[in-house]
Amino acid sequence: MPQRVVVLAPMVSELKPVVRAFGLDAAANATDPKRFAGTVGNVEVVATMTGIGMRTASDTTKRVLTDESPDMVLVVGIAGGVGAAVKVGDVLVPDVVVDGPSGTEYRPRTLPAVPSRGRLVSSDDFHVADDELAELEAAGVIALDMETAAVASVCERYGCEWSAVRAISDMANDHPIGEAVMNLARADGSANVIGALKYVSTHPGKVPQLMKLGRDAALAAKVAARTAARACAQL
Repeated sequence: MPQRVVVLAPMVSELKPVVRAFGLDAAANATDPKRFAGTVGNVEVVATMTGIGMRTASDTTKRVLTDESPDMVLVVGIAGGVGAAVKVGDVLVPDVVVDGPSGTEYRPRTLPAVPSRGRLVSSDDFHVADDELAELEAAGVIALDMETAAVASVCERYGCEWSAVRAISDMANDHPIGEAVMNLARADGSANVIGALKYVSTHPGKVPQLMKLGRDAALAAKVAARTAARACAQL
């Protein structure tokens, strides 16, 4: 039974709901200002942020495994949905996590009171063509993200249990602004104000879609964090 869990959230907008849902405080003596700690049920919890993408997720996982010696690592955040089996707001623990570039498969630990289903693919490719999405759906893929497989790879090399709770923030085949959204955020997921102002000034018609995307992502992040906290309390 895990006694110490590290929660990894890719972006600031995903870490803040984790801190609230788990009831965490700033970690004492931590050199990382984005590291938080507390207790959920009988489990000691440390939470921090990975940043966006496979490389930063891998580097952060190595660091926290060395610093914190957890019994389990839990990735919590949002994901893009694939196909008719999911909708915005759905929460899942995937049955299988796939590293997109290599095809390597990883199987997370099941969690209490969270249904495990489907396949999640991780890669740094934010935009996926429609024909590729059709192939992914046919293969049982229901979600995409940019970090989980990287975390899984490091955890398995270090012999540490891991799992993931992801909530669907948007559908991958219905993205209003494509790859341009990545230019609106920094590597930690915080707003790139200058980039956002430039985009809005040249694409004013996209403002309602951007606002909806932001609302849906914020709601999904909260749902994922609350679900993860409840599951962690039952470990």
